[in-house]
Amino acid sequence: MPQDIVPIRGGGIINSSLPFSPGIRAGDYVFVSGMASADENGVIIHDEFENEARRTYENLGRVLRGAGLDFDRVVQVRCYLQRQEDWDAHNRIYREFFSEPFPARTTLVGCLGDLVKYEVDCIAYAGATTA
Repeated sequence: MPQDIVPIRGGGIINSSLPFSPGIRAGDYVFVSGMASADENGVIIHDEFENEARRTYENLGRVLRGAGLDFDRVVQVRCYLQRQEDWDAHNRIYREFFSEPFPARTTLVGCLGDLVKYEVDCIAYAGATTA
C-alpha cells in the first residue's frame, strides 16, 4: 500500500477476519467501510433495530476517532436498511449523530438480506487534521 494511504486501526475498532480495512485515510479523506451492529471481532450482534443502529454508529465513531476525526467531519453517508418500516427510526437515530449541515446522504432500503438490520459507510474530510 502506498505510504499516503493509511489503514485506521486500534482503539476498539472492529478487527474482523474478513478481507477489509475498517477505515482508510487517503490524503485529505477517510473512507469508512460499512459498519454494522458487531463487536470488536466483527461478530454480528442481533438486536432490535434501534439498538443495532446505535451500535452501528458507535462502531463508525470508533473508526472516525481512530483517524483523529468525529462525526462533524463526515461529508457523505450511505445507509442501508433491511426494512422500510425502520425508516422513521433510522432518521431519528441519524440525527443523534449528525446535525446541520447534514452530510450528503444516500439510503438504500431492502438490500441487506437477513444478516443485519442496518449498515452505514461514510467518507470524512480530514483536511489538515492529523491521525
